[in-house]
Amino acid sequence: NGEPTMHPEFEAIIDDVVELRNNLCPATKISVLSNGTMIGRESVRRALSKVDNNILKLDSAIDATVNRINDPLGRYSVAEVIENMKLFGGELIVQTMFLRGAGVDNTTPEEVSAWLDALRQIRPQEVMVYTIDRDTPMAGLEKVSEKELAAIRELANKKLKIPIL
Repeated sequence: NGEPTMHPEFEAIIDDVVELRNNLCPATKISVLSNGTMIGRESVRRALSKVDNNILKLDSAIDATVNRINDPLGRYSVAEVIENMKLFGGELIVQTMFLRGAGVDNTTPEEVSAWLDALRQIRPQEVMVYTIDRDTPMAGLEKVSEKELAAIRELANKKLKIPIL
């Protein structure tokens, strides 16, 4: 259902994609966007380490917020995901979607502070910040203004010295 790392043969698929790229179009970058829930598996981490852009979602550093935003099927522990992200040694891109409404707001000072602390621990090579851009499965969710996103980017750039896009 959209999460590539859940495929039981994910590492073999990545190996095939890398081989095809190397043989047919060596300048092409391989990117994988993942929700990060499977990076506790060594084979998934190995596979993601083989791609050019290992992009992992982290929509909040607070369990209750992540559970509200992403509605995971199983137990989700932000602390565990952060520890697993740290295993990449900075060779990852963190992607964060900021939004509010329907009982959730990951733009509050508490949320942003926790998020910055998580990024400080993870030390990603880059961070992508964005907001919702299309209809959502839950009514009442709202976009965060570009002005607010710019303020979050500016704060993160100032505190972390990590490229924030």
